[in-house]
Amino acid sequence: MIALTGLYRGNIVYGTQVVPTDWWTYCGIVFLEFATDNSYDRRGDNSTYNRLTDGTLLPNNNVVLGYWTGSYRRIAIANDFLENIENASMPAESRNRMRAEAKFLRATQYFYLSQFWGSVPLVVNTLTPDEANNVTLASKQQIVDFVESEFLESIEFLPRYGALSASEIGRASKQAALAFLARLYLGEKQFSKAAATYQQIIGYGENIIDSDYKTLFYPANENSRENIFSVQFTSGFAANSLPQHAYPAVSSGWHIVNPTGSLAEAYGFEDGSPFSFDDPRYSTANMGANRDPRFRDTFLWDGSTFGGRTYVCHPDSAQSVDQLTYSKQATRTGYGLRKFFDESFSGNLITDYGGNIPIIRYAEVLLGYLEAVMEAGEPITQELLDQTINQVRGRQSVGLPPITETNVEQLRTILRNERRIELAFEGIRLWDIFRWGIGGEVLRGDFWGAAFPGSTRLPQVSRKPDPLSRWHVTTKNFRVGVDDKWPIPEAETNINPKLLQ
Repeated sequence: MIALTGLYRGNIVYGTQVVPTDWWTYCGIVFLEFATDNSYDRRGDNSTYNRLTDGTLLPNNNVVLGYWTGSYRRIAIANDFLENIENASMPAESRNRMRAEAKFLRATQYFYLSQFWGSVPLVVNTLTPDEANNVTLASKQQIVDFVESEFLESIEFLPRYGALSASEIGRASKQAALAFLARLYLGEKQFSKAAATYQQIIGYGENIIDSDYKTLFYPANENSRENIFSVQFTSGFAANSLPQHAYPAVSSGWHIVNPTGSLAEAYGFEDGSPFSFDDPRYSTANMGANRDPRFRDTFLWDGSTFGGRTYVCHPDSAQSVDQLTYSKQATRTGYGLRKFFDESFSGNLITDYGGNIPIIRYAEVLLGYLEAVMEAGEPITQELLDQTINQVRGRQSVGLPPITETNVEQLRTILRNERRIELAFEGIRLWDIFRWGIGGEVLRGDFWGAAFPGSTRLPQVSRKPDPLSRWHVTTKNFRVGVDDKWPIPEAETNINPKLLQ
C-alpha cells in the first residue's frame, strides 16, 4: 500500500513551483492554461509556458521537460510496482485491484505522451541506465494501442466509483479509467467508441452534476460525486499551494494566473444569450453583472470582492497593489482567478490549503458524450441534449436555459464554447485546441484583457488601439503543424540521439 501510494503521488512536489514536475500538480494542471487563449502568465512573454504556443517553442523548453520527466518517473514507479507485487503476500482480489490501479496510472501517462508528443519510447519494464540511454521511439499508434489495452484491462478489476469507501477516496475507479479511455478515443477521433465508453459511465448512475458550481472546488465539497478523479491535497501535510501563486496582491498572493479577455467574453448573459460589449446588460462598473453565474464563480474583476477585500485593478488606480500594469506583481489582463478558492480560508497560503483539484469531472463526461455522438454522425435529439449539455448548464447554481439547437455546425460551436467555460483552468483547453486543430484560429494575433473605457493608461499598440478600450496583453504566432506537437526534450536527445524526431 505504501508503494501504491508512492505511485499515486508520482513526481508531485508539494509547495510552490514555477514549472511542472508532474501532470497532476496544481502547476501542471492550472498553469497549462497559460499556453492557451484562456490565461496569461504574469511572468510575461518570456514565460516558457507562453513559448509553448507563441511560435518560439524549442526542444530546450523546461515546461516540456517537466511533463516528460514527470510521466516517465511515474511510469518507472509503475513498472517497478508491477514487477514486484507478485512477491507480496495478499488476497488475489487485493492484488488484482492494485495491479489494475498501477496499470491505470501508467496508462494515463502514456495517454498524455501520445496526445502531446505522439511517438515516444514505450517502456514497460525496469531499465538499467545503459538500457534507458538507448531506448527507441515507438509509433504513436503503438502507444495508443497500448493505452487502450491497459485501460481495458484495468477496468475489469477496478471497483466502481460507488463502491469506494471514505478511506479510499482518491483511488482509481472503473469510471476514472473509462473516462480516460474515452478521452483517448476522442483524441484519436474514434467517436463511436468514445460514445459507447462514456455511455457506460452514465449508465452506472453513480455520478452527478453537483447543484453548486462554485463550492464544487472547495475542500468541504471536494468529494462530490461529480469529481470522479482528483489530485488529493491535505492541509499541513501535502498542501495545495495554488493560493500563494494565484491570490491577488491585496490578499498576499503572487497573482500569477491572469484570465484573458477572450475567456471572459466566452461567458454569455444569464439568459443564455452570447456576450456583447454593446448589450445594455454589460456594465464596465460591474463586469460580473447579468452574466452566466460561472463568470462570477471563476473571475475576479475590478471592484469585485475576494475574501472580504475589494479587488482594485483599474489601470488608473496607481495606489492599488493590484493595479493593471506591465510591471507590478499583479494582474496583466484586468482579471484574477476566483475558481478553486474557498474565500473563508485564512491559513498560510503555501502550507495550509487542502483543496483538491479535479482531473476528471462528470461534467466533462456528459460534454464528451455529446461531442462523441455528434461527431460520430448519429442523430441529435432534444433528449440527448437534455441528458448532456443541458444538465451541465442547468445545474441549480447556474440555471441557464436549455440548448435546443440540433444543427451540427451550430451545435459544435455551442458545445466547444461550453467545454471551454465549464472546464476553464482544469488543464483541458490545450488538448482540446490540439485535437480540434484550431490553434491557427485562437492562438494567433493580439490577446486582450478587460475593457477600461476612458482610462488614461491604456497601452498604445503599434498597429492601432483597441476600439473597445481593452488592455493589450500579448501577441501570439502559433505555428500550425509545428506547435501542436511537442519536441522531445533536448536533455534526452543529447544523451540518446535515437530519440531525435
